[in-house]
Amino acid sequence: MMTAKEHYRIGQFSELTHLTPSTLRYYEQEELLVPKRDKTGQRYYTDDDLSWLKFVLHLKGTGMTIPQLKEYIQLRAQGDATIPQRLALLKEVQTSAEEKLLELKSNMKVLGQKIDWYQAKQDHSIADDETFAAYLKQIGETKNDK
Repeated sequence: MMTAKEHYRIGQFSELTHLTPSTLRYYEQEELLVPKRDKTGQRYYTDDDLSWLKFVLHLKGTGMTIPQLKEYIQLRAQGDATIPQRLALLKEVQTSAEEKLLELKSNMKVLGQKIDWYQAKQDHSIADDETFAAYLKQIGETKNDK
């Protein structure tokens, strides 16, 4: 016996996904999400659409751009013959994400050092006239950030 799939109108789906209806319409326009239509032409979404959107958002969360998402979706629709192209695209996104992560880690390190410097100035554990550059030198950093 088949069970009926849950149908969600755009407002309900918006609440489920925490995306605005306009974002859902944009994803539809970009062909990242393809809702079904009832006999009156009203769009509706199913649990399958929810699973698919979660996957798309995971890819987007890696830094995959909309054009890359569209390319991936088009390749996927063509079947297993496109696995090499999909693999290459995913590896490209992975490399880009790793580079962004390294940059973010570097920026977070400087941010932490700046916070430590301000904290030390506030609690007077360093001289009031000590510059950030001097502080970095003292802790063994070579950057001369302001």
